[in-house]
Amino acid sequence: MSAEPSLLMTIAPAIGSRLCAGAIGLLALCAGSSGPAAAEPAPSAPVPMPALTLTLRGALAAAADNNPDVQLYRERIKAAEGQVLTQFGAMLPNLSSTVKQSRQTLFLGTIGLAPVRTDPFSIFDARLYASQNLISVSLIRRWRASREQLHIAEFESDARMYDTMASVGLLYMEGLKAIGMVKMHESNQQVMSELLAIVRQRQKGGVATGLDIARLEAQLAGERQLAAAARYDIQHAKLGILNLLNLPFDIAIVFADEFQTDTADLSSPPAVEEALARRPEVQAQYTRIKAAELTYSSITGERLPSLVAQGDYGLIGNRWSNTLDTFTGAVLLQIPIFDGAQREGRVAEARSQLRQEALRMRSVLNQVKMDVHDALAAMVAAKEQLSVARHGLQAATRELELARERYAVMTAASHFELTNGLFAVARAREGLVSALFQLNAARVNLARATGTLTTLN
Repeated sequence: MSAEPSLLMTIAPAIGSRLCAGAIGLLALCAGSSGPAAAEPAPSAPVPMPALTLTLRGALAAAADNNPDVQLYRERIKAAEGQVLTQFGAMLPNLSSTVKQSRQTLFLGTIGLAPVRTDPFSIFDARLYASQNLISVSLIRRWRASREQLHIAEFESDARMYDTMASVGLLYMEGLKAIGMVKMHESNQQVMSELLAIVRQRQKGGVATGLDIARLEAQLAGERQLAAAARYDIQHAKLGILNLLNLPFDIAIVFADEFQTDTADLSSPPAVEEALARRPEVQAQYTRIKAAELTYSSITGERLPSLVAQGDYGLIGNRWSNTLDTFTGAVLLQIPIFDGAQREGRVAEARSQLRQEALRMRSVLNQVKMDVHDALAAMVAAKEQLSVARHGLQAATRELELARERYAVMTAASHFELTNGLFAVARAREGLVSALFQLNAARVNLARATGTLTTLN
């Protein structure tokens, strides 16, 4: 996935401007310290970071591209590629060469009681060595096992990417929820301020009491406090997103999307089948089993004979100008007989590892199925909550309207009806925002459970 073009293009100029301003200030400072008459440079104003308009799709794409943990897992892929190359290289010819010019003497023995040696002489030896594994079942299976390990690293990288994207998606929904809460509390404050003006007007006429005004003012203060807490929740969600996207924390984020209210109906069997086919955790575990099988077979293959060709060709003489060519060629049949039961120990270890991966496969499949069923259940419950919240808001709004009409036209109307209506509307609005959040959070969790986060809007 690639991030939206506006993401980095929007913030890159401001970051570059800050770096340039810092460099210019540093050069001016150095120039100012070179002489007593140098003028002190005027401080440059910091370049403000532009606001970043972020959609949910853009946030998910940026998390897949910029998150350090995701990049770390991609580096593990490169390490696995290097391991594949290492194992493949073990099956290719091995070439090396040496060039040696030596000056030496030889011991000829003892003649009488005196040891005798030759006069010093020179030897020049230049040689090229070559070896090639002709038949080795173990090396071939090790290479195939390393390729499966590479696939495992790729699937693990995808799983980490999806986890990060899901975290970003949930934080995005948290931010939308906090924004909705702020709007809801501000709407409640507006209604309470209007009713407070009415109550004060009636107090002047001797109909309302100071207790009625105090009660409304207490409710208004509570709404202001809740709005302040919701504003912090917005900033907390934005900071969390910036952290996961690996962006500067002083960037202002603007959420471009809103809560969705309509979701497609999904049934359990197709969703589970899609999850088993798409989830990287499942594919990674299947690959782990295959890699364990190849590792086990590679170790058992060490019991089989292997065929190796070896040879060397070189020039030898007293000096490089008067040398003769020489060569050696051989074919080795290596037959393992006994290694102190080390091989049998490694075979038992590989067999146990294969069984462990098979057992772990059951756990992975059960976890994936549970994730899908839980996400679907959360989706159904969220839809029901949203429907109830909508009806509750309609009823609470109607209750408040009737209470206001009754309070406006009847001097004997109780003030408690008005405050109860206000409280009902405030809680109904809060319930509606919470229900919308639960529905959209369930969308993110279901997309993560089925492995379809890359298509989430």
